[in-house]
Amino acid sequence: MRGRRVDPAAGARAGALPEAIAALSRSLPSGPSPEIFRRAKFDRPDATSALWQLLFRVLSPLPAGSALASIALEVQARLVKSALCSQGYPRLALAQLPEDGSQGSRELLLALSWLLARGPVPEQMVAQTRVPLGDEMTVCQCEALASLGPPAPHMETEGPVDVRHVQWLMGKLRFRWRQLVSSQQEQCALLSKIHLYTRGCHSDQSLGHLSVTEAEMLRDPEGGQQLLRTLEHENRRLEAVLAWRRAELVFWQWMDTVLGTCAPEAPAAASQPTFLPWVPECGDGELELVVRELRTLEEELREAAERRRVAWEAKARGCGRGPEWSAARRACRETVEKELGALQRCWEQDRSPAQAHGPHRLVRREDGAAGDRDLRAAELIRTLRSQEACLEAMLRQLQGQCRQELARLAGALPGLIWIPPPGR
Repeated sequence: MRGRRVDPAAGARAGALPEAIAALSRSLPSGPSPEIFRRAKFDRPDATSALWQLLFRVLSPLPAGSALASIALEVQARLVKSALCSQGYPRLALAQLPEDGSQGSRELLLALSWLLARGPVPEQMVAQTRVPLGDEMTVCQCEALASLGPPAPHMETEGPVDVRHVQWLMGKLRFRWRQLVSSQQEQCALLSKIHLYTRGCHSDQSLGHLSVTEAEMLRDPEGGQQLLRTLEHENRRLEAVLAWRRAELVFWQWMDTVLGTCAPEAPAAASQPTFLPWVPECGDGELELVVRELRTLEEELREAAERRRVAWEAKARGCGRGPEWSAARRACRETVEKELGALQRCWEQDRSPAQAHGPHRLVRREDGAAGDRDLRAAELIRTLRSQEACLEAMLRQLQGQCRQELARLAGALPGLIWIPPPGR
């Protein structure tokens, strides 16, 4: 009886696979145990609910410490399906899974691996739950810093909309906005006092003062112990991310075997666009009828466009002189000059070598010295004011267009009196 040869590389890969899955589980927020991944390969139903919750955490991250017990599993499943659909997930089998968590663990594992292949999911999860030790402020508001959750669903109104209710909502929104601005100003004033009173207390001479977190540690030592435990947990997650990156290739080789155990999707469904409704096949006679109708519509649109073009040319030739035409031409020239100026300022800002991006630590310096990667508050304020001026000019332009459209609509209805709201 001959003994079977053992491949040392295969044994090493088999030993590295549990380590890779364990590292991935530790790097994700509330990551399931590695046994969940093994059960999901064989489509075990007891692993489904844990994977629904994990995908919900990844696709719609909640604040740190929030519990999922208050959100039903069916709601989580619907949100996960909606988010994956909006991101272009290519498998239709996920949309057909039941939302009660009874089956579909293998399909959920494939969806998780698809998200891992698209971007650095573990790094993003660690960055979202990072513990800030300094007083930070996010300078740039771009898509990378926005929430990764699914967009809010569009709600259709039933019946006519009450204008007074809309005005009340606008007033409430404006009041909340003013409250937010005043709270931000109060927070900045308190930060300035803390930085001023703790000047010279920091061991790092480049900072020179303590942050709110550091001052709180001095005031409450027990809170400092809690912060230390939180930082240790964050360090363990960072170590898990590094271990995951080192053993990532073994995980993808294992996922190839998982994908091989899945039944291929139907050819009719695979040939359709992703997550679009199925269109039934039509006969040759129906297709010819549709083609004739489309050609007729095309001819009608071409004739209507030609009539409008001739009428516009005649109107333009007739209005080429006079004070009204001169005023319109002057207004158009001013609008174009404003837009060109705004584009030039944006181009000059984009061409600058140092672009403000991401969170920046707030540091109070009396000497005014700034490093190569530092950002002065005065420069940031000038940039924000320039952007504010561009947005206000665009708002005034849109308001003027709305007034013209309202005037046109009011003039088209005889007997209608349009009373504009009082100016603010």
